[in-house]
Amino acid sequence: MFGVCVLLALSVVLAEQEGENLSGLSNNPDKAIFAVRENGTTCLMVEFAVKFLVPYDVLALNGIDLITEQASFTLPRGAEIEGKCGSTESEIHITWKNNAYILRIYFTKEFHDKGTEVWKISKVQFVYDTSETSHFINAYNPGKHTASTHRLSALVTPAGHSYLCSAQQTLTLISSDHQKGVTVSMYEIQIQPFDITSDFIFSEPYKCIMDQRERLEETLPLVLGFILALIIVITLTVYHFHLKLTATQPQLPRDRSMYKNM
Repeated sequence: MFGVCVLLALSVVLAEQEGENLSGLSNNPDKAIFAVRENGTTCLMVEFAVKFLVPYDVLALNGIDLITEQASFTLPRGAEIEGKCGSTESEIHITWKNNAYILRIYFTKEFHDKGTEVWKISKVQFVYDTSETSHFINAYNPGKHTASTHRLSALVTPAGHSYLCSAQQTLTLISSDHQKGVTVSMYEIQIQPFDITSDFIFSEPYKCIMDQRERLEETLPLVLGFILALIIVITLTVYHFHLKLTATQPQLPRDRSMYKNM
């Protein structure tokens, strides 16, 4: 029995995991960079900007009715990080303001259609305290609430790749505060919760469809303009050669009577 306990203790030590805040490496003041490391090696990385929109109740001026206000704030770069890495399940916990706010993101890896292995965000949970007055002003019956997603399958990405997306990704979480809808918007995203082969370096990115569409919308006018210019050049060239050919040909008389004198 003692030997088993020792082995379990050793396995916990060997699988020691720690979180690191690398946000200072980003030039974007809104973007945070967080990493979870296991045995000195990066096993999960998250780079994104996050905005929260949280409804909460305040007492109306008549002192009887309740009205709903919206608290809007962003994820601070100085947040604290914890996380867990596994072969098929990983998670990251981001806390700030003395645990008044906790953002938890859960990842799973699974086999998708046709046997393709993918990873995805399977759950997002946000804990917030309406007694924290920097964002919640005069909240009625202040206290902690938890907002969670339900049956989430977001940012589905082929295994071995990071997810890359500049476009905004918006999730709606249902709060324990009278089922209010909390909005979590992520943008300028690059995430990889599994299969990181180099320390602090994302694997080959899998770009989101929204970015691909935006790039197509940007390049399509240029391509069409190039094709139109090419058509004009070809038309003018053909017309120029046509004029040269017709200019060098002998001019035949149009009046048939003139053929007798030829």
